[in-house]
Amino acid sequence: MTDPLFRRDSYLRETPAIVVSAGPRGIALDRTVFYPRGGGQGGDQGTLVLDGGEAIAIVDTVYDADRKTILHIAAEGAALPEAGARLVARIDWSRRYPRMRAHTALHLLSVALPYPVTGGAVGEGEGRLDFDCAAPLDKAEVERRLNALIARDAPVTQSWISDEELEANPALVKTMSVKPPTGTGRVRLVSIENLDLQPCGGTHVARTGEIGRAAVAQIEKKGRINRRVRITLAPGRAEGQ
Repeated sequence: MTDPLFRRDSYLRETPAIVVSAGPRGIALDRTVFYPRGGGQGGDQGTLVLDGGEAIAIVDTVYDADRKTILHIAAEGAALPEAGARLVARIDWSRRYPRMRAHTALHLLSVALPYPVTGGAVGEGEGRLDFDCAAPLDKAEVERRLNALIARDAPVTQSWISDEELEANPALVKTMSVKPPTGTGRVRLVSIENLDLQPCGGTHVARTGEIGRAAVAQIEKKGRINRRVRITLAPGRAEGQ
């Protein structure tokens, strides 16, 4: 099992770690700051720097079949470390932070448009949500609502509930196609103060003000009762401070 440090602190950019195993499917560490692909958010990229100074480029991060081990996918041709090797796992922050901003913005978009969510994707400073909504949506009005929520600069926090508590409160789950990660005995809830509460395993900013100005780039009709809303964010502070 990999200790997923990013779930406790999305701003942690590196950590010392020990190689548990390394093979064609990826490199498993005892702990990591790398977010594995899932929930519409892509896996982190970065480097693993060995004690001797050798750096292994990581091009993707995924869950193993057990959903408990995180695999770091090395660049093609990279030499793999030995089990037991000590290293520093370091993410590409310039790629991660825009995804944190976008992921939190999409949570607020689900508040601005209170319809069931049928799909979504988180990109670098952009993203989309699909809504089960038959009514036409006004792009300017959606953008106004979203930016009003962002401007509240509300704190974003997390808490944990058991799998059984989540099962007893199905209204917490907004997404119809992507289910929250369960099976470990507890589920993480992401709260945007007085605005939103939903289970989510992704990475988020600490306050909505960090998102910056959002624009609704496009609203598409995807079927009879489905609307796809795409947003983009103005460039933000790369440091995330």
